[in-house]
Amino acid sequence: MRSSRLLSILLRLQLQGRCSASELARLFEVSVRTIYRDVDGLSAAGVPVYAERGRHGGIVLREGYRARATALSAEEAQGLPLAGLGGVASDLGLGPEAASAQLKLLASLPLEGGADALAKAQRMAERFHLDPLPWYGRAEALAHLPLLAAALWHDQALSLSYAAWRGERQLRVAPLGLVLKGGLWYLVVQAAGRTRHFRVSSILSLEVLPESAPRPRRFELADYWRKAVQRFEAELMCERARVKISDEGLRLLRAQSPAMAEHAQQSLRKTTQPGWFETELPIEAAPYSARQLLRMGSELIVLSPKTLREALLAEAAAVLALYSRKANDLRA
Repeated sequence: MRSSRLLSILLRLQLQGRCSASELARLFEVSVRTIYRDVDGLSAAGVPVYAERGRHGGIVLREGYRARATALSAEEAQGLPLAGLGGVASDLGLGPEAASAQLKLLASLPLEGGADALAKAQRMAERFHLDPLPWYGRAEALAHLPLLAAALWHDQALSLSYAAWRGERQLRVAPLGLVLKGGLWYLVVQAAGRTRHFRVSSILSLEVLPESAPRPRRFELADYWRKAVQRFEAELMCERARVKISDEGLRLLRAQSPAMAEHAQQSLRKTTQPGWFETELPIEAAPYSARQLLRMGSELIVLSPKTLREALLAEAAAVLALYSRKANDLRA
């Protein structure tokens, strides 16, 4: 563990030239005293590293020194595709390996053109960050995710129970992949001869079985997921509603549902009323769609179908009755 940390400290110094002891301690989750001991160890091994005191001091590596020990370990190679995606790698139990792989890749860049290549790589890391959660989103509690990732990596069968719409279900599955979609993790499996997926957070219990679960030869995770998303969206919003919508309504629609706004834009046409348009929207079942469209307030008017107009009226009447009753309760 210490040897890995020593190498990581050396490579980071090679990239940055200078780091504070407190920064390194925070990064490697050790004490400042431990960092100074590590620096002494590096120095004793012949590495030209030393500590400078003062406001602009820190741990310094002599300019021009370059370590060559950048070969990736098996664990780091495993985490390589997730290098730079710290939160995602951590969820899968690969955080340290992915970070270490990224560091070694940066340190192995050629020095032709001075430190320009290193500076550009560091500049990229400093200026671009991926946050997979939507606004006001919160990461789910995913206690089973690292175990799922390990079973998936080793092609081991799983026995699990999960919360389905009609209650708890028990399945024996062959794991095929994990997908992060909109901040939510999904497990893709083969069960009872068909491929399916469900939310990792819905898994109630999990057991890794001793038998192996070979992957189907022609299965491609990205291709499966793309088709699954297309199928889900097509089946979910298979009905159509004709609506009038204002400029402000279009802005709200783009913020709330980009896919629905894109569809609306394709059939958008002006009306005789300035600032208003007619268009077509994909919708789900009338009661659910009514609640969605009421978020648009008075910026959208449903023209058809009749079932959706009736659902809107019923929902609005229920809200009005609720608040009227509440107002009377408060006055009493």
